[in-house]
Amino acid sequence: MKRTWKVAAAVVLIGGGVWAGSLANLKAEGAGVTNQPGTADDPVVTKSYVDQQIQQAIKGGGGSTTTPTAPTAPTTPSTGGNSDSSAATEMKIVEVKPGKILVASAGTEFIVRSGKAVVYSEDKNGVADLTDGKDIIGGDAVTNNHLLLFPKEGRGIQVKEGNTYNLIVIVRGGYQIK
Repeated sequence: MKRTWKVAAAVVLIGGGVWAGSLANLKAEGAGVTNQPGTADDPVVTKSYVDQQIQQAIKGGGGSTTTPTAPTAPTTPSTGGNSDSSAATEMKIVEVKPGKILVASAGTEFIVRSGKAVVYSEDKNGVADLTDGKDIIGGDAVTNNHLLLFPKEGRGIQVKEGNTYNLIVIVRGGYQIK
């Protein structure tokens, strides 16, 4: 008798779980959830939808197509000021010879790729090393491949005294070589 009660209880529990799950599913469907893939409410994009959008774009029927723009011509680094608005987003490779100073405009970013560099500053303040999360004061060494941010003009980097190798620096923003 005990075995039949156990089997009966198991059947009732499993049946009740299936019934409760189906009720929860019906309530979820009523809340706006659809089971139809490829609709606007479905966050998953299907291959047929992508194929349809490509065909519309090829035929010119795409509602949000953009026209391609011509690429801009590459520019060479200048030794003068560089402060046009496109210079703020454009990265340039700059070579700094020993005895020269690469001075940044406010908000410029540098990454020293090769060479031994030190921070140059006209005052006691330095620059932010965003990679390490610390300030580097004037005269301190710069670690290669670290992102430096120059908050004010008049600060920059130069070749460490005694070195004869050039610095190779990636620059985003305005700069001057003095």
